[in-house]
Amino acid sequence: MAVREEKRFSVYILASRRNGTLYVGVTSDLPRRVHEHREGLIGGFTKRYGVKQLVWYEAHDTAEGAILREKRLKRWNRAWKIGLIEKDNPGWADRWDALSA
Repeated sequence: MAVREEKRFSVYILASRRNGTLYVGVTSDLPRRVHEHREGLIGGFTKRYGVKQLVWYEAHDTAEGAILREKRLKRWNRAWKIGLIEKDNPGWADRWDALSA
């Protein structure tokens, strides 16, 4: 019997720079999705505004939980999102290197 790998779902925030343009997204494959944003493989908002730095992310066990969290974060005002980022990442470091290692 094959062992089935459990999917992990992630909610993430990308930024163009510190205190720059923010993007909130959800995915079942965070490294792949962030790579697509960074390389400009996804047209639309992130490509248009150069939003490429992964500044915050959170793992969820279910798609439903991740989608619910994403929807809530999208309704947050900008100051709350910045506070969430700066709580664990006060320097707005790009978390891509740690994620892709």
